[in-house]
Amino acid sequence: MRPSRVLFPLLMAFALTVAACDRGGGSDRPPEPGDRAVAKIQDETIWASDVKREAVAQGLVGEGEPLDVTSDLFRRVLDEVIDQKLLAHEAERRGLDNSPLAQRRLAATRERILGDMLVETVVNDKISDKAVEGIYQGQLNLARTSEEVRTRLILSRTRAEADAVVGILGQGAAFEAVAMERSIDDATRFSGGDLGYSTLDVMPEAYRNALRDRPAGSTVGPFQTEGGWAVLRVEDRRRETPPTMEQARPQIVRYLTYEGVRQLLEELRGKAAVEVLLGGEGAPSQEPASAAVPPAAAPAQPAASPAPVSAPVPAKAR
Repeated sequence: MRPSRVLFPLLMAFALTVAACDRGGGSDRPPEPGDRAVAKIQDETIWASDVKREAVAQGLVGEGEPLDVTSDLFRRVLDEVIDQKLLAHEAERRGLDNSPLAQRRLAATRERILGDMLVETVVNDKISDKAVEGIYQGQLNLARTSEEVRTRLILSRTRAEADAVVGILGQGAAFEAVAMERSIDDATRFSGGDLGYSTLDVMPEAYRNALRDRPAGSTVGPFQTEGGWAVLRVEDRRRETPPTMEQARPQIVRYLTYEGVRQLLEELRGKAAVEVLLGGEGAPSQEPASAAVPPAAAPAQPAASPAPVSAPVPAKAR
């Protein structure tokens, strides 16, 4: 898996690839064991691995996922590879690759590719099944101690409107029907106010305090929130259901990759003399080494459907 920051612009990547192929002489030898020739442009061979690499760069398939050469996706990406190579060949025929601007852009693309390869070689090779399992077990232990609450919401503009809602519910009206008729929260009213399952720790403080010890079946409120006055119904309480190892693995790998890149950059910056020539005459950069990569955070779970502005944000989708 690659951090998004090291993915290079597609057009320039192809231009660089074509230039490299031209310098190498269009060999018919497979670049990878078991590779398959899937097209030819004049004397240049396009390999299945070229198409797979482009599909990965576009995020259409994962790094370790297969891409069937008979699939519609493969053919579509193959057509894109052919088109880009044709464009690059024509640009070379017109001598566009010899301009100073082209040379600078090609050099920048080369640096991005080499950085990408360094991440694959140094960082990704350190992401072992044992490391993934360790992160997963830590998350699993936390999940086993957490409780999820499923709630429904009716949101009103004023306290008087919220009190009227409580009165209607007290007369036996169905919460779902009242939510659809009276709630001002368009994100939930048409689903009967259903907020899904959330853990208390991710809820806004007002919701967290109101729901903390309330059993399933109870009606809570009204209480004031940022978006209005809320009345909640506790539908269910249960122990948090953790994701499976396979479900959690992609995000754990992403976290380990970001952390590996952060550590690598700290090491490289510690060895190099880096100066940012802005805001002063040769003032040394005060930027931390980790600023070049996304901040490393604990692996997140897939988010649930969007919640209303005033409602608790669901912790994890199941």
